[in-house]
Amino acid sequence: MEAKNKSAVNKIIIVAALGYFVDIYDLLLFGVERTESLREILKIQFPELSKEARELLNPIYGKKLLNWQMTGMLIGGLFWGILGDKKGRLSVLFGSIITYSIANILNGMVNSTESYMVLRFISGFGLAGELGAGITLVSESMSKEKRGYGATIVATVGVFGAVVAGFMGDVISNWRYSFFLGGGMGLTLLALRIGVFESGMFDAVKEDKLVKKGDLLSLFSSRKNLKKYFCVIFVTVPVWYVMGTLVLFSPEYATLLGLPVDSISAGKSIMFAYAGITIGDVFSGLLSQWLKSRKKSLTIFLSMTVVGVVLFFLFGGTSVPVFYAIVGFIGFATGYWAVFISAASELFGTNIRATVATTAPNFVRASTVLISFLIEFLIYLFADDKLLATQVAGAVILIIGFVALYFLEETYGKDLNYSEK
Repeated sequence: MEAKNKSAVNKIIIVAALGYFVDIYDLLLFGVERTESLREILKIQFPELSKEARELLNPIYGKKLLNWQMTGMLIGGLFWGILGDKKGRLSVLFGSIITYSIANILNGMVNSTESYMVLRFISGFGLAGELGAGITLVSESMSKEKRGYGATIVATVGVFGAVVAGFMGDVISNWRYSFFLGGGMGLTLLALRIGVFESGMFDAVKEDKLVKKGDLLSLFSSRKNLKKYFCVIFVTVPVWYVMGTLVLFSPEYATLLGLPVDSISAGKSIMFAYAGITIGDVFSGLLSQWLKSRKKSLTIFLSMTVVGVVLFFLFGGTSVPVFYAIVGFIGFATGYWAVFISAASELFGTNIRATVATTAPNFVRASTVLISFLIEFLIYLFADDKLLATQVAGAVILIIGFVALYFLEETYGKDLNYSEK
């Protein structure tokens, strides 16, 4: 029986890890193919404009598309999270992957910015459910002493999907095929989900009629709950300041820092950054286990993120190799996603756990929209100085991250077999 249970847990980890791999691949694929895809689509949509005019429109539409995708993730996080606590973790794993796989296949057929935006929204909506449901299932299936290792495996395998996305962006000549590949991998994953069992903790709570399940309002019902929820989100927002701003728009920032135009590829930046994140997730996850503390690991990696951001702005314009090296380091420094998702899944009871584990990562990802608005406001405030605006925004976000970390509850070794009343 013990061997059978171990085999079932291992399959859950494998399925969750591969699911997150496809999730990250599809999520970052837009960043990798943003420039090339918009060049083709804008040429089709605005043939009367010059090539130079369309190049100016490229980052503008890129931000709009990113905001649509992240808004979809924000709404999807709420939907899938509540569904996971009401109907089960497996229903979310199944539904979310069908949604984003079909959306990405259709994304490879778009010929207008309008349809591109709609499909990035739907894709983001679907992508929002994968990680939270998978991590919740892993956390509830493993012992409290070892579940951090499970989350580390899931996060490490998952973020490697971004490395593959960056690599495939250089290998595949047509950006449309990249989206077809992502959607195809997602649909293939459905076969692996056969034989994965529902969480025993959820099954027990499901039968309890007195316990409210998936009650989003319960997160805001007390100051204690609200503080826990906001702290775990804000401590991780710096990750998406780095990835959604500095790395995703690295060609534009490299030019501002003094490097030649088109010397930096967004695809390569994403590949180097996520190679760093992959290694960082292994170290941060193992560190949290060795130190028996999620907070200590988060403190070390958030501090390194500060160093990475400073290096980016001070020395990023030195040369192309130096720029990519800094991007790799800053990726490593922000590789505390494994610890973050562990903490998010451990903060609340079984009846609201999937809601938290699903919405928290998507609120972090969706913070890209607010960060974008903050930078645009600061650009206006600082007389179109984009570099200064981005630096000030980064300083504010990092300070908020440390404040949130100070108040964050330690969750290592916490018993998860309980419900929020």
